Amino acid sequence: MPNHQPVLLKEVLQYLQPKPGESCLDVTAGYGGHAQAILGRTGSPEKSVLVDRDSQAVKDLKSRFAGQKIKIVHRDFWSASRELASEGRRFDMILADLGVSSPHLESASRGFSLKVPGPLDMRMDRRQQLTAGQIVNSASEAELAGIFSEYGEEPKARQIAKRIVSARPLKSTDQLAAIATKAWPLHYGRGKTGKSRIHPATRIFQALRIAVNDELAQLEQSLPIWLELLAPGGRLAVISFHSLEDRLVKRFLAEQAAKYGGELEVLTKKPQVATNDEVVLNPRARSAKLRAAAKTNT
Repeated sequence: MPNHQPVLLKEVLQYLQPKPGESCLDVTAGYGGHAQAILGRTGSPEKSVLVDRDSQAVKDLKSRFAGQKIKIVHRDFWSASRELASEGRRFDMILADLGVSSPHLESASRGFSLKVPGPLDMRMDRRQQLTAGQIVNSASEAELAGIFSEYGEEPKARQIAKRIVSARPLKSTDQLAAIATKAWPLHYGRGKTGKSRIHPATRIFQALRIAVNDELAQLEQSLPIWLELLAPGGRLAVISFHSLEDRLVKRFLAEQAAKYGGELEVLTKKPQVATNDEVVLNPRARSAKLRAAAKTNT
């Protein structure tokens, strides 16, 4: 089983409030940390569904929950959610832990990490055709700049896009990271130099990952389906890892708030974030934000 710690686990349990006999839909089940804790309280795996688009995660979920009558689905969460809605399914709890898992980041062959050289891949679902390499080496300079600006909020999007086009073809993550570093020569370092500790390629890696996996469109289209899938009184929790995701979730919950005639009671006035203790044990939790809501009984 990969070394993966579920983020904000205490807070997830606090807001989802699993009770014996209840059903759960985990649309990004990953390696099952959140699901195991939730099912440990409900005791009803047969009423729950675990979804993930990554084949290795699905394999590990089947191993972790072997012998339990639990439905495990190998699909992206948007198409899986649509199918469940078409079947008329309803759940007492829905959890979405967005972003990249630790095993993804630690595996050089997946191409997500800045720390180890790897291919320009970044696919969550390796059955799909589009890779980061295809975007980097085929998109126009204007298209690359648009991706970096929209999905990465990169101030030097145009400059980095121009450098990439001049250096093509690119084959590895370290080649791409080096180009971004050259665009920010005086802004990256360690210690008490006044330089940022955030790698200058972080934003363009985020942007490419979002583009490859269609992450924002998936989330925007899934949120109303999750509302439909919630049973009356059901609870929804969404963990995001960057501002673009968090804005989508915040806006949707606000639009659906019961006080404005909607169907949701927003449970988190502000997003819940990890404690300092959790960040020490699990640095991935540093950027995690949890928002939660409950569906009204009417």
